[in-house]
Amino acid sequence: MNQKLMSKKKPAFPITDKLSAYLTRHGRNIKIPIFYDDLLRFQGAIEIFDEDGNDTLWVSVYFAEHERGEIELSLKRIYTILCADGSDTLIPYLTVDSIDFCTFGNSKPFRIKVRNILNDIYTYFYIKKADASRIYGLELEHLLSPNYIYFLVYKDTLIEEHISGIPGDIFIDKHLDQCSEQDKRTIAKEFVKFNERCFVRLLGDMRSYNYVMVLTHDFDRILYRIRAIDFDQQSFEGNPKVYKPQFLKENNKLVEMTLELLHQESIDQYKLEERSLLAKRAASEDVRLKEVLGCMSEDVLSTPEKVKELKSGLLELTGDVAFKKATNMGDILNSALAFVSRNYENLNPHLIRDKHL
Repeated sequence: MNQKLMSKKKPAFPITDKLSAYLTRHGRNIKIPIFYDDLLRFQGAIEIFDEDGNDTLWVSVYFAEHERGEIELSLKRIYTILCADGSDTLIPYLTVDSIDFCTFGNSKPFRIKVRNILNDIYTYFYIKKADASRIYGLELEHLLSPNYIYFLVYKDTLIEEHISGIPGDIFIDKHLDQCSEQDKRTIAKEFVKFNERCFVRLLGDMRSYNYVMVLTHDFDRILYRIRAIDFDQQSFEGNPKVYKPQFLKENNKLVEMTLELLHQESIDQYKLEERSLLAKRAASEDVRLKEVLGCMSEDVLSTPEKVKELKSGLLELTGDVAFKKATNMGDILNSALAFVSRNYENLNPHLIRDKHL
């Protein structure tokens, strides 16, 4: 896919009062003791290289001595709010091992490594500048994907949990060729489902470094799942292809493998399976999903030109006139989910609906 189809830089969109109220109702909007801008006061940084000596585009930052203690205490408190009950009882047993800053991409996050000194187990979390697009992307991931995800928002600061897994680009370069034929078929199936899920929920820019491969060992096999880790491009671009990972050149190896190993009938079957799962998740989260889509429908998340381009493209693909009536990205996503849910119900006439009770 030609990278010109994607904007070089997506602008940040502010959090509206309605979205803030939604986040408060669902326990996402919580007062935290430090802001993203506070961490920008670091005094210096050291480049971080991987085991092969390549620049990771992350730097390890350090702060002035008179600020370091207060900053580290605030980061420990954020950890307890995100991962525990928010009390100070854990703080004496925590230490901040590192504060890293990413120099690449739109969000420019800080990555915080917190270690429990009693058992030497550590975890990460991220601090980013809050952006409405990213928040909608995170919330929709929580509601519509197989994965729950935890994050907090306070004013202009976003706290995200770390999503564990092998970065997609590293997995493709270093691990994919070592997989068995059966594992490759399993990965191809997961890629088809991931591709469909991103498209239906309008999550864009899933290049290989924006998702991770999660491996789970079952008693007789390894299960593979692809998880998005970057939600910056939620419902922004106008070209429908941007929302399909298959059209991004970084995923070419997975695309070629999928076409080689799976028959078209299997690909169509897995697409239908994923759409059915999306419809089921949307039905089970109906009340909360309507709330967040209601916020999106009153929000500005893209330009009028991109909205017009996307609704025209989806109208051409589906023939659903609801896309023609859409006036913003929230309306378009609502129409896309309604289209999938309606088709699922039509294919399953045995479903019990409220109107029939």
